Order: sequence, then C-alpha cells, then structure tokens
Amino acid sequence: MKKLGKVKVLAIASLSAVVLAIGSLAVAQTVKTGKGDGQGRRGAWHGQGRRGGFGGDRLFARLNLTDDQKAKVKQIRQSFRESNKPLFDQLKSKRQELRQASEGGTFNEALATQKLTEMAGLQAKAMGARVQLRQQELSVLTPEQKTQLDQLKAQFKDHRGGRRGARGPRGDE
Repeated sequence: MKKLGKVKVLAIASLSAVVLAIGSLAVAQTVKTGKGDGQGRRGAWHGQGRRGGFGGDRLFARLNLTDDQKAKVKQIRQSFRESNKPLFDQLKSKRQELRQASEGGTFNEALATQKLTEMAGLQAKAMGARVQLRQQELSVLTPEQKTQLDQLKAQFKDHRGGRRGARGPRGDE
C-alpha cells in the first residue's frame, strides 16, 4: 500500500506540473500572437520581488526610463503587491496544507487532491494578475522603449537558446 501511496503522490505532482505548464503555455501563446505586446513569461510574483517582468529588472533598467516612468512603475508594482497579497497568501497557505497532507509517513490523498484543486484556481487568478501587471508596466513605456525591450528580450532569448540548444524538441526548429 505504501508503494501505491508514492504512485498517487507522483500522479498528483504530475497533475500540478501539467496545470502549471498549461498556464505557462497560455501566457507564451499570448506573447507569440502579439496579444500581450511581447511581455515576458513569468513576471510579477509579489510585484517583481524575485524576478522582474521582462526578463528581470535588468532588462527594464536598460530602457533608460525617466524618473517619472520609474515612479509610475514603482507605484504599479506596489499596488500589485497590496491588491494581490491575499491571493498569494492563500496560495502559500494551500502549499503548506498540501505538504501537511504527506507528513508523518501517511498520505491523505483526498486532502491533497482537494488542495491541488483549490490551488489550480488560485494559480490561474495569480497568472491573470501577473499578465495585467505586465500590461500596466508596458503602458508606461514609449513606443521606442517597447521596441528596445523587444530587441533586448530577443537578444536574451538568443543568448539563452545558444546555451541550452536552439533546436526544438524534435531538433527541427
């Protein structure tokens, strides 16, 4: 029965990974179709605290923002942090509860499934909030800065692709 528990844990973890991957693909599709004005993937976990939008604050800093633009971006991020804190706190709580479902050598499959289901909805809301944050940040940029940002992101992607391999999964891209 213990092995079956491990299989169930693996299945639930795989389900979580699929949910996250689908969400990432949705954001990536927005970027590819141009609907997202070229914003980067990932972005604004807690208002850019860990990783900034647009490939980090490093790229954003290279856009030579005016003091007014910097102040606007700072305000947008602060507002994002304040308005989405309850959402991110809920996600943190659900993760802790999920970890507790497998503590002590026992696994509560029903509780884990419930927490993963609850987390999926919260993660979707968080993703939507991050996309909205990137849109707000983009609205601060001039058309020239948006073009420059697109160029910087392309350079970053090319550079990163060179280290990890520029070909697709089948080797034909």
